[in-house]
Amino acid sequence: MAEKFKGIIPPMITPILSNSKLDYDGVGKIVNHLIEGGVNGIFILGTTGESISLSYESRRNLIKETATRIEGRVPLLVGITDTSIEESLNLASLAYESGAEAVVATPPFYFHLGQEELFEYYWDLANQTKLPLFLYNMPSMTKISMSVETAVRLSQHPNIIGLKDSSANTVYFQALKYSIKRKDFSLFVGPEEIMAETVLMGGSGGVTGGANLFPKLYVKMYEAALAHDFDRIKIFQKQILEIATLLYTVGKYNSSYLKGVKGAASLLGLCENQMASPLKPFLPKEMEKISTNLEGIMANLNKLPL
Repeated sequence: MAEKFKGIIPPMITPILSNSKLDYDGVGKIVNHLIEGGVNGIFILGTTGESISLSYESRRNLIKETATRIEGRVPLLVGITDTSIEESLNLASLAYESGAEAVVATPPFYFHLGQEELFEYYWDLANQTKLPLFLYNMPSMTKISMSVETAVRLSQHPNIIGLKDSSANTVYFQALKYSIKRKDFSLFVGPEEIMAETVLMGGSGGVTGGANLFPKLYVKMYEAALAHDFDRIKIFQKQILEIATLLYTVGKYNSSYLKGVKGAASLLGLCENQMASPLKPFLPKEMEKISTNLEGIMANLNKLPL
Protein backbone atom coordinates (compact mmCIF):
# COMPACT_ATOMS: atom_id res chain seq x y z
CA MET A 1 0.00 0.00 0.00
CA ALA A 2 1.34 3.46 -0.94
CA GLU A 3 1.42 6.44 1.39
CA LYS A 4 -1.91 8.13 1.97
CA PHE A 5 -0.25 11.54 2.20
CA LYS A 6 2.32 12.99 -0.18
CA GLY A 7 3.13 16.18 -2.04
CA ILE A 8 3.07 19.72 -0.67
CA ILE A 9 1.13 20.19 2.57
CA PRO A 10 1.75 23.76 3.79
CA PRO A 11 1.93 24.46 7.53
CA MET A 12 -0.74 27.14 7.35
CA ILE A 13 -0.16 30.50 9.02
CA THR A 14 -2.79 31.50 11.56
CA PRO A 15 -4.43 34.84 10.67
CA ILE A 16 -4.89 36.97 13.78
CA LEU A 17 -6.65 40.29 14.33
CA SER A 18 -5.27 43.21 16.33
CA ASN A 19 -7.38 42.07 19.31
CA SER A 20 -5.57 38.68 19.21
CA LYS A 21 -8.71 36.89 18.05
CA LEU A 22 -8.86 34.57 15.06
CA ASP A 23 -9.38 36.28 11.70
CA TYR A 24 -12.13 34.14 10.18
CA ASP A 25 -12.09 35.94 6.83
CA GLY A 26 -8.32 35.48 6.73
CA VAL A 27 -8.74 31.74 7.20
CA GLY A 28 -10.95 31.64 4.12
CA LYS A 29 -8.53 33.72 2.05
CA ILE A 30 -5.54 31.57 2.96
CA VAL A 31 -7.35 28.25 2.45
CA ASN A 32 -8.54 29.27 -1.02
CA HIS A 33 -5.11 30.67 -1.92
CA LEU A 34 -3.45 27.37 -0.99
CA ILE A 35 -5.96 25.14 -2.74
CA GLU A 36 -5.90 27.28 -5.88
CA GLY A 37 -2.11 26.85 -5.82
CA GLY A 38 -2.51 23.09 -6.12
CA VAL A 39 -1.43 21.90 -2.65
CA ASN A 40 -2.05 18.32 -1.59
CA GLY A 41 -3.32 19.11 1.90
CA ILE A 42 -3.29 21.74 4.64
CA PHE A 43 -1.64 21.40 8.06
CA ILE A 44 -2.86 23.76 10.78
CA LEU A 45 -1.54 24.41 14.29
CA GLY A 46 2.09 23.74 13.51
CA THR A 47 5.14 25.88 14.24
CA THR A 48 4.42 28.23 11.32
CA GLY A 49 0.86 28.51 12.63
CA GLU A 50 2.16 29.73 16.03
CA SER A 51 0.08 26.99 17.65
CA ILE A 52 1.72 26.96 21.05
CA SER A 53 1.07 30.69 21.51
CA LEU A 54 -2.65 30.35 20.74
CA SER A 55 -5.33 29.92 23.39
CA TYR A 56 -7.23 26.64 23.39
CA GLU A 57 -10.30 28.59 22.30
CA SER A 58 -8.43 29.95 19.27
CA ARG A 59 -7.09 26.51 18.42
CA ARG A 60 -10.56 25.00 18.56
CA ASN A 61 -12.02 27.82 16.49
CA LEU A 62 -9.26 27.43 13.90
CA ILE A 63 -9.87 23.69 13.57
CA LYS A 64 -13.60 24.17 12.99
CA GLU A 65 -13.24 27.18 10.67
CA THR A 66 -10.51 25.64 8.52
CA ALA A 67 -12.49 22.43 8.10
CA THR A 68 -15.54 24.47 7.07
CA ARG A 69 -13.55 26.53 4.57
CA ILE A 70 -11.79 23.53 3.02
CA GLU A 71 -15.12 21.81 2.31
CA GLY A 72 -13.40 18.48 1.74
CA ARG A 73 -11.34 19.76 -1.21
CA VAL A 74 -8.00 18.64 0.29
CA PRO A 75 -7.07 16.67 3.40
CA LEU A 76 -6.81 18.60 6.68
CA LEU A 77 -4.05 17.71 9.15
CA VAL A 78 -4.27 19.17 12.66
CA GLY A 79 -1.45 19.82 15.09
CA ILE A 80 -2.23 18.60 18.60
CA THR A 81 1.10 19.36 20.27
CA ASP A 82 0.82 20.16 23.96
CA THR A 83 2.60 19.46 27.23
CA SER A 84 -0.57 17.69 28.43
CA ILE A 85 -1.59 14.50 26.67
CA GLU A 86 -5.15 15.16 27.83
CA GLU A 87 -5.25 18.47 25.96
CA SER A 88 -3.69 16.83 22.90
CA LEU A 89 -6.44 14.21 22.95
CA ASN A 90 -9.11 16.92 23.32
CA LEU A 91 -7.78 18.62 20.18
CA ALA A 92 -7.59 15.26 18.41
CA SER A 93 -11.24 14.56 19.23
CA LEU A 94 -12.34 17.91 17.82
CA ALA A 95 -10.21 17.33 14.72
CA TYR A 96 -11.98 14.00 14.20
CA GLU A 97 -15.42 15.55 14.70
CA SER A 98 -14.54 18.35 12.25
CA GLY A 99 -13.56 15.97 9.46
CA ALA A 100 -9.76 16.16 9.62
CA GLU A 101 -7.86 13.21 8.17
CA ALA A 102 -4.84 13.08 10.50
CA VAL A 103 -3.26 14.66 13.56
CA VAL A 104 0.35 15.72 14.11
CA ALA A 105 2.30 15.99 17.36
CA THR A 106 5.81 16.95 18.46
CA PRO A 107 7.16 15.50 21.69
CA PRO A 108 6.02 17.32 24.85
CA PHE A 109 8.50 20.16 25.15
CA TYR A 110 9.06 20.94 28.85
CA PHE A 111 10.38 17.80 30.51
CA HIS A 112 13.37 16.35 28.70
CA LEU A 113 12.15 12.87 27.83
CA GLY A 114 14.42 9.92 27.21
CA GLN A 115 13.89 7.81 24.10
CA GLU A 116 11.93 5.11 25.94
CA GLU A 117 9.65 7.72 27.51
CA LEU A 118 9.21 9.31 24.09
CA PHE A 119 8.28 5.95 22.60
CA GLU A 120 5.73 5.28 25.35
CA TYR A 121 4.23 8.76 24.99
CA TYR A 122 3.61 8.41 21.26
CA TRP A 123 2.41 4.82 21.58
CA ASP A 124 -0.15 5.88 24.20
CA LEU A 125 -1.23 8.85 22.07
CA ALA A 126 -1.66 6.67 18.98
CA ASN A 127 -3.72 4.16 20.97
CA GLN A 128 -6.15 6.87 22.05
CA THR A 129 -6.67 8.92 18.87
CA LYS A 130 -9.35 8.03 16.35
CA LEU A 131 -7.36 9.74 13.60
CA PRO A 132 -4.03 8.55 12.17
CA LEU A 133 -1.03 10.18 13.84
CA PHE A 134 2.03 11.85 12.34
CA LEU A 135 5.19 12.08 14.42
CA TYR A 136 6.85 15.51 14.28
CA ASN A 137 10.59 15.74 14.91
CA MET A 138 11.38 19.38 15.73
CA PRO A 139 14.48 19.37 17.95
CA SER A 140 15.21 23.11 17.61
CA MET A 141 11.94 23.86 19.40
CA THR A 142 11.32 20.85 21.63
CA LYS A 143 14.98 20.23 22.60
CA ILE A 144 14.29 16.52 22.03
CA SER A 145 15.51 14.67 18.96
CA MET A 146 13.74 11.45 18.09
CA SER A 147 16.30 8.75 17.36
CA VAL A 148 16.04 6.68 14.20
CA GLU A 149 15.58 3.61 16.39
CA THR A 150 12.62 5.19 18.21
CA ALA A 151 11.02 6.24 14.92
CA VAL A 152 11.41 2.71 13.52
CA ARG A 153 9.77 1.20 16.61
CA LEU A 154 6.90 3.69 16.46
CA SER A 155 6.37 3.02 12.75
CA GLN A 156 5.18 -0.45 13.75
CA HIS A 157 2.05 1.04 15.33
CA PRO A 158 -0.77 0.77 12.76
CA ASN A 159 -2.20 4.18 13.72
CA ILE A 160 1.13 6.00 13.25
CA ILE A 161 1.30 6.70 9.53
CA GLY A 162 4.13 9.15 9.02
CA LEU A 163 6.75 11.55 10.28
CA LYS A 164 7.54 15.17 9.57
CA ASP A 165 11.22 15.92 10.11
CA SER A 166 12.27 19.52 10.69
CA SER A 167 15.80 18.76 11.89
CA ALA A 168 17.28 19.89 8.53
CA ASN A 169 19.58 16.86 8.76
CA THR A 170 19.54 14.99 5.46
CA VAL A 171 21.71 12.18 6.85
CA TYR A 172 19.07 11.58 9.55
CA PHE A 173 16.30 11.74 6.94
CA GLN A 174 18.10 9.24 4.72
CA ALA A 175 18.53 6.90 7.71
CA LEU A 176 14.79 7.11 8.38
CA LYS A 177 14.00 6.33 4.76
CA TYR A 178 16.34 3.35 4.76
CA SER A 179 15.26 1.98 8.14
CA ILE A 180 11.46 2.32 8.08
CA LYS A 181 10.16 -0.53 5.95
CA ARG A 182 6.43 0.28 5.80
CA LYS A 183 5.50 1.32 2.27
CA ASP A 184 2.44 3.23 3.51
CA PHE A 185 4.50 5.35 5.94
CA SER A 186 4.92 8.97 4.82
CA LEU A 187 8.18 10.86 5.41
CA PHE A 188 7.92 14.62 5.01
CA VAL A 189 10.55 17.30 5.45
CA GLY A 190 10.03 20.78 6.88
CA PRO A 191 12.94 22.95 5.65
CA GLU A 192 12.15 23.88 2.06
CA GLU A 193 15.81 24.31 1.13
CA ILE A 194 16.22 20.50 1.20
CA MET A 195 12.75 19.45 0.05
CA ALA A 196 13.77 18.49 -3.49
CA GLU A 197 16.77 16.57 -2.19
CA THR A 198 14.63 14.48 0.16
CA VAL A 199 12.03 13.76 -2.53
CA LEU A 200 14.87 12.49 -4.73
CA MET A 201 15.79 10.20 -1.81
CA GLY A 202 12.26 8.80 -1.89
CA GLY A 203 10.64 11.16 0.61
CA SER A 204 6.94 11.96 0.46
CA GLY A 205 7.09 15.73 0.02
CA GLY A 206 7.32 18.97 1.94
CA VAL A 207 5.53 20.72 4.78
CA THR A 208 7.08 23.98 3.68
CA GLY A 209 6.31 27.41 5.13
CA GLY A 210 7.02 29.31 1.93
CA ALA A 211 4.11 27.49 0.29
CA ASN A 212 1.84 29.81 2.29
CA LEU A 213 3.05 32.58 0.00
CA PHE A 214 3.72 30.88 -3.33
CA PRO A 215 2.06 27.45 -3.25
CA LYS A 216 2.35 26.83 -6.99
CA LEU A 217 6.15 27.21 -6.88
CA TYR A 218 6.52 24.51 -4.24
CA VAL A 219 4.06 22.20 -5.98
CA LYS A 220 6.05 22.55 -9.23
CA MET A 221 9.30 21.88 -7.37
CA TYR A 222 7.83 18.72 -5.86
CA GLU A 223 6.62 17.57 -9.27
CA ALA A 224 10.03 18.27 -10.83
CA ALA A 225 11.79 16.30 -8.09
CA LEU A 226 9.34 13.42 -8.47
CA ALA A 227 10.08 13.36 -12.20
CA HIS A 228 13.85 13.73 -11.67
CA ASP A 229 13.70 16.78 -13.93
CA PHE A 230 16.98 18.32 -12.84
CA ASP A 231 16.79 21.32 -15.15
CA ARG A 232 13.52 22.43 -13.58
CA ILE A 233 14.73 21.51 -10.09
CA LYS A 234 17.68 23.86 -10.54
CA ILE A 235 15.41 26.72 -11.64
CA PHE A 236 12.91 26.28 -8.81
CA GLN A 237 15.58 25.62 -6.18
CA LYS A 238 17.26 28.94 -6.97
CA GLN A 239 13.95 30.74 -6.43
CA ILE A 240 13.19 28.91 -3.19
CA LEU A 241 16.64 29.74 -1.83
CA GLU A 242 16.04 33.38 -2.73
CA ILE A 243 12.78 33.35 -0.76
CA ALA A 244 14.49 31.81 2.26
CA THR A 245 17.38 34.27 2.09
CA LEU A 246 15.37 37.45 1.55
CA LEU A 247 12.29 36.80 3.68
CA TYR A 248 13.41 34.56 6.54
CA THR A 249 16.57 36.32 7.72
CA VAL A 250 15.49 39.94 8.19
CA GLY A 251 16.32 41.37 11.61
CA LYS A 252 18.17 39.74 14.47
CA TYR A 253 15.49 37.44 15.82
CA ASN A 254 15.22 33.74 16.48
CA SER A 255 11.73 34.13 15.02
CA SER A 256 12.72 35.92 11.79
CA TYR A 257 11.30 33.07 9.70
CA LEU A 258 7.87 33.32 11.35
CA LYS A 259 7.84 37.11 11.19
CA GLY A 260 8.93 37.00 7.55
CA VAL A 261 6.23 34.60 6.41
CA LYS A 262 3.49 36.47 8.28
CA GLY A 263 4.76 39.86 7.12
CA ALA A 264 4.98 38.79 3.48
CA ALA A 265 1.53 37.18 3.70
CA SER A 266 0.10 40.47 4.92
CA LEU A 267 1.62 42.29 1.94
CA LEU A 268 -0.01 39.73 -0.35
CA GLY A 269 -3.38 40.58 1.22
CA LEU A 270 -3.87 37.21 2.91
CA CYS A 271 -3.99 38.39 6.52
CA GLU A 272 -3.10 41.18 8.91
CA ASN A 273 0.50 41.51 10.06
CA GLN A 274 -0.34 40.36 13.58
CA MET A 275 1.33 37.64 15.61
CA ALA A 276 0.39 35.73 18.73
CA SER A 277 2.14 36.95 21.88
CA PRO A 278 4.96 36.75 22.89
CA LEU A 279 6.03 37.19 19.25
CA LYS A 280 5.65 40.60 17.66
CA PRO A 281 5.50 41.55 13.97
CA PHE A 282 8.45 43.18 12.25
CA LEU A 283 9.10 46.86 12.92
CA PRO A 284 8.20 49.33 10.11
CA LYS A 285 11.80 49.53 8.83
CA GLU A 286 12.01 45.75 8.72
CA MET A 287 8.70 45.55 6.88
CA GLU A 288 10.05 48.01 4.32
CA LYS A 289 12.84 45.55 3.64
CA ILE A 290 10.37 42.67 3.38
CA SER A 291 8.28 44.71 0.94
CA THR A 292 11.27 45.53 -1.26
CA ASN A 293 12.50 41.93 -1.20
CA LEU A 294 9.03 40.60 -1.94
CA GLU A 295 8.72 42.81 -5.02
CA GLY A 296 11.97 41.39 -6.38
CA ILE A 297 10.91 37.82 -5.64
CA MET A 298 7.58 38.28 -7.41
CA ALA A 299 9.29 39.81 -10.44
CA ASN A 300 11.52 36.73 -10.68
CA LEU A 301 8.57 34.38 -10.15
CA ASN A 302 6.81 35.90 -13.13
CA LYS A 303 9.69 34.69 -15.32
CA LEU A 304 9.43 31.05 -14.18
CA PRO A 305 7.66 28.23 -16.07
CA LEU A 306 4.94 27.75 -13.45
